[in-house]
Amino acid sequence: MSSVQAGVPVKAPRPGKSRFKRRQTRVAWLMLLPALLIVGFVAFFPLGRTIYQSFTDEQFLGGTAHWIGLKNYRNLIDDADFRNAIVVTAKFTLITVSFEFVLGMIIALVVNSSFKGRGVMRAVMLVPWAIPTVVSAQMWKWMYDDVFGVINDLLLKVHLISHPIAWISDPKTSLASVCAVDIWKTTPFVALLLLAGLQVIPRDLYEAAEVDGASKWQQFWRVTLPLLRPAILVALIFRTLDALRVFDIFYVFFGNRPDTQTMAIYDQSTIVSTGDVGYGAAISVGIFLIIGVFVAIYVTVMRVEQQ
Repeated sequence: MSSVQAGVPVKAPRPGKSRFKRRQTRVAWLMLLPALLIVGFVAFFPLGRTIYQSFTDEQFLGGTAHWIGLKNYRNLIDDADFRNAIVVTAKFTLITVSFEFVLGMIIALVVNSSFKGRGVMRAVMLVPWAIPTVVSAQMWKWMYDDVFGVINDLLLKVHLISHPIAWISDPKTSLASVCAVDIWKTTPFVALLLLAGLQVIPRDLYEAAEVDGASKWQQFWRVTLPLLRPAILVALIFRTLDALRVFDIFYVFFGNRPDTQTMAIYDQSTIVSTGDVGYGAAISVGIFLIIGVFVAIYVTVMRVEQQ
């Protein structure tokens, strides 16, 4: 028996329509081509030049650059200062991203609920994130001061400490101090991303879960968390990559202090202070590769979740 019923006309594709679509596609690519070329040049030319410089002994104040092959990379592998910068940056990333995710999730869940003054709270919680990083870092640096800082004064009044603490100067508290500032500033950004994910979850799912007798905790684990996973991954990607290339807040707090140098500060110090552009370019490529590893991990995780 034929699968096509008799008397039912079959519409054949019109050749003109497919040609029109192909023509539209070509026109669209031609219109996008100038912008793509500009973006590609701006993105890839500095990267290519940096990679080329990493194979030379170029100096900041001029002079003839000579090709030295992998010498900069061999020196980079044996560089104890760079390894210490990686450790400092990794600790900062792990601490800040973990706390910002947990606190951001709590804030997003609270703000997503219905209560009076929710709009005002949403606006107020973004104030720390809206302040420029250099400004907020300098503000907290004054607050941390062991002589006239308000934090020591407050802790002394409530008898939590017996004497002023040099929060920034003491190696035992310096990293924790800068992490606290970054958590204070960036948690609202994470909360905003998670809040956007929460607001697209249908309310019908929670009503159905309540009918089935699910508790609030079960609703969070069985409904909220699985559907919020894409927003969580986006928030983790943004914050992890931003933390790995942190520069400004550490530079305001510590300058080029060896024990608190991040990868970005060590790179800047090598190029500007030392004047070794070739070796600094090798450090930049190393940072790029480290960040690329994290990007590959996150992209792989997102691809698995979407299947």
